[in-house]
Order: sequence, then C-alpha cells, then structure tokens
Amino acid sequence: MNKLGRLTMVAAIAAGSLAMPAVSQAQVAFSINVGPPPPRYEVVPTPRAGYVWAPGYWNWNGHQHVWHNGYWQHERHGYRWAPTQWERHGNNWRMNNGHWVRAS
Repeated sequence: MNKLGRLTMVAAIAAGSLAMPAVSQAQVAFSINVGPPPPRYEVVPTPRAGYVWAPGYWNWNGHQHVWHNGYWQHERHGYRWAPTQWERHGNNWRMNNGHWVRAS
C-alpha cells in the first residue's frame, strides 16, 4: 500500500469515528431516607433500687432497623438518663444515643 493509500485509510477511519454518535455517560443517583419505625410498647419491669430503666429503641445496622430491648442500668447520683431517640434534620434522620445528663 502506498503512502497515499495509507493516508486515505487513516482519514476514512478518523472520519468514521467522528460520524459515530458520542457515547454519553449518565449517572443516576437516588437515596431513600427512611425514619425509624414507631417505638414498640415495652412493659417496664418493677423498679429496682439503685437502677434506672433505659427504654428500648430502634437502631440502624447499615441495612435495616433492629430493635434493642430496654434494660436496667446502675443509677448515677446527680444525673438523669436521656433515652436514645431519633431526630429529623432536614431530609435526614439522626440517632442520638442514650446518655447521662447532669440533673438540674
């Protein structure tokens, strides 16, 4: 093949690639924000001296909400227990873990 033939072939390939429709790359992203299910009804056992009841709550394990039953924990004098709760922040949900709060 002579030089002119090669040049013609390269030009034809280049022209063909320009004539082909461009391949577009599209991305579709979506997210679903699901708040926790309603709390379960728990029968709180009879109070125990020196203990505080921490109510059950829904926890997110990365795939689904999982219920954690309530439990007794040692009382801390001068503090009260703030239970775990879910709060809405815009379109998202945030879980605030239960914690001790200094009593006022």
